[in-house]
Amino acid sequence: MKGESQMERSLHHIPSGIWVLGFVSLLMDISSEMIHSLLPLFMVTILGASTVAVGFVEGLAESLALVVKVFSGTLSDYWGKRKGLALFGYALGAFTKPLFAVASGIGLVLTARLLDRVGKGVRGAPRDALVADIAPPHLRGAAFGLRQSLDTVGAILGPLLAVGLMLLWANDFRAVFWVAFMPGLMAVGLLLFGIQEPEHRHASKGRNPIRWDILTRLGSRYWWVVGFGAIFALARFSEAFLVLRAQQGGIPVALVPLVMVAMNVIYAGSAYPFGQLSDQMRHTKLLSLGLLVLIAADMVLATNDHWSAVLVGVGLWGLHLGITQGLLATMVADSAPADLRGTAYGFFNLASGVAMLIASVLAGFLWDQFGASFTFYAGAVSCGIALMVLTLCR
Repeated sequence: MKGESQMERSLHHIPSGIWVLGFVSLLMDISSEMIHSLLPLFMVTILGASTVAVGFVEGLAESLALVVKVFSGTLSDYWGKRKGLALFGYALGAFTKPLFAVASGIGLVLTARLLDRVGKGVRGAPRDALVADIAPPHLRGAAFGLRQSLDTVGAILGPLLAVGLMLLWANDFRAVFWVAFMPGLMAVGLLLFGIQEPEHRHASKGRNPIRWDILTRLGSRYWWVVGFGAIFALARFSEAFLVLRAQQGGIPVALVPLVMVAMNVIYAGSAYPFGQLSDQMRHTKLLSLGLLVLIAADMVLATNDHWSAVLVGVGLWGLHLGITQGLLATMVADSAPADLRGTAYGFFNLASGVAMLIASVLAGFLWDQFGASFTFYAGAVSCGIALMVLTLCR
């Protein structure tokens, strides 16, 4: 009961701007996940793409989003403004959604996916820096956890809507993709009218943050977080492979997005409590726990493709995300100067983006050559290596 009352007190003290940013993320994730929960199946069953192609599209798209964060984060520090860049990124993400609905080949899907992820990259670092700017330091972990939880609620509702519409419209992928456009527009409107950007006392207006004398101010503690974030990303690959694993287990196409719902229910439910916990305990302990949970997820998914085992595996995957994603964002904020937070998130995500691309392409190759089980076993081995690195560096 004591823990529950403390959680409630934290929620009451979180600034309203964090709630608005959370609901903006919620709406955009509804829009995105209505498409992303179906896209791997759309590419394989409708467009005839290979698993390697799925891995390449997903890996390149997600890593591009992370790479773009370098430039958007740096620009937000250079201008001393976050909201305008975040707004542009959300708008770009919203207006690319109709491209999926009209795609007749893998080329347009790739183009739409890349543009969509560029939008995510443009908004990501300024939004995270805006969360850090708005949140009091003693509630920073809770603030990141709350925003992530609301974001993940959208990732639950999106696949649920996709399932309902697929059942209603007899597996009409394109009709579902058209509907996904609407919540994206709502997210743009909420950000435009619902956020008042705080004054940046430490803004680096007129200075280019990508200079050696400025980057050295980030310090060894920050660069350690960047390096470990990259190693962690190598231990993961695109969640598109969770969708494909579910299909292997015989789940009907219209119901496959429910596995993402299962994952995101756990993710949403765990992100805020673990974010609050990160304000009170050593971060490396939580990272170790997250890696152990991801190893368990990989092993479950590797050994059995029955729908019940797949649900357990994706549930564990969601728990690892809840433990680690807000935590890594908090570690970046804690280790970087206030006027370089946008740049700090940018370089962190650049390193993670390159690693994510490598991991996803490799996962697609292993899947095609040796099967799904081998892919998840390889993921577990990568997690073990990351855990060893973390243990040695404590």
